[in-house]
Amino acid sequence: MGTGARPDRRSVAAEFSPRTEPASPARQGQGAIMGRLVDGIWRDEWYDTDSQGGAFQRDTARYRNWITADGSAGPSGEGGFKAEAGRYHLYVSYACPWANRALFFRNLKSLRPLIEVSAVHPDMLAEGWEFRTDFDGATGDRVFGLPFARDLYLRANPRASGRVTVPILWDLERNTIVSNESAEIIRMFDSAFDGLTGNDDRYWPEDLRDAIEPVNERIYNTVNNGVYKAGFATTQSAYEAAVHPLFDTLDWLEDRLATRRYLMGDRITEADWRLFSTLVRFDLVYHQHFKCNRRRIVDYPNLWAYTRELYQWRCPDGSTIADTIHFDHIVRHYHYSHPTINPHRIIPINPVIDWTEPHGRDARFDR
Repeated sequence: MGTGARPDRRSVAAEFSPRTEPASPARQGQGAIMGRLVDGIWRDEWYDTDSQGGAFQRDTARYRNWITADGSAGPSGEGGFKAEAGRYHLYVSYACPWANRALFFRNLKSLRPLIEVSAVHPDMLAEGWEFRTDFDGATGDRVFGLPFARDLYLRANPRASGRVTVPILWDLERNTIVSNESAEIIRMFDSAFDGLTGNDDRYWPEDLRDAIEPVNERIYNTVNNGVYKAGFATTQSAYEAAVHPLFDTLDWLEDRLATRRYLMGDRITEADWRLFSTLVRFDLVYHQHFKCNRRRIVDYPNLWAYTRELYQWRCPDGSTIADTIHFDHIVRHYHYSHPTINPHRIIPINPVIDWTEPHGRDARFDR
């Protein structure tokens, strides 16, 4: 672990809780959720879709540093973030598909002994992500004892601006955020720590990168982010502009997986795990909560078997991908944290889905 000392948990919470401004009158009646920091001040406000014709636009991640094996600079950001056991801490929401990507790779790459995790409460209310512990699996902040995830952003920069998102990869030595971009965190985890773990499984292989990128791009735009564009749309036209490409891509994926076990053929890659984080949530929340209801994933024979295979995946350290999936957090978060969509916060009972049903894709393709 790095040489930086951990702070006194008794005093840090008061030090880093910022002033809060109330929601604007136009938004207060809707119970505005998903606030943002503006020059270090917390503002409780929903996404501005009015200026985008009712369309949802995701903010760009602001922390883009890279952990590397020797501490040299990565493709973006600055250097100085060397792969070391115990130096980094991962903050996640079990409900969040982006944070779940990082948890997948923590298990896949045998990083659990090296990188500890703190999980927020599934309810994201007026204060944003909170470190309350009154929900099974919500751990609180295991490093600083902070009350809110936004306090981490303020610890890194007291005048921080922007959305407070997870995952957050924190450097305990430099006392700052390494990255809050899940697509880059999983690539760091893919190779930076191999010398410490001895796990050289590769999910971002050099020989497949040119083929992976366009698949990633289509899946991100129309599926990973597509469900949010449909769910957070505030006009019919914006909703339809998102939901039709979503199902076009699901149809394309169903056909693609009819002739290959994984998206790139017989080798599982990051493209599969990026897709899976959305598929595993689809029938429980996106289908009805985000109105993505032309079909369910269980209605696609190839996609459904593929999704079960990835859910049942066993990792080299003996853990499973299923260990990282908390359906109770997923269902609770989406239905309780979006009063603009579900104003009465009624939590549905949801369908009965057998995730342990044999997927059969090994017998089908291993011949």
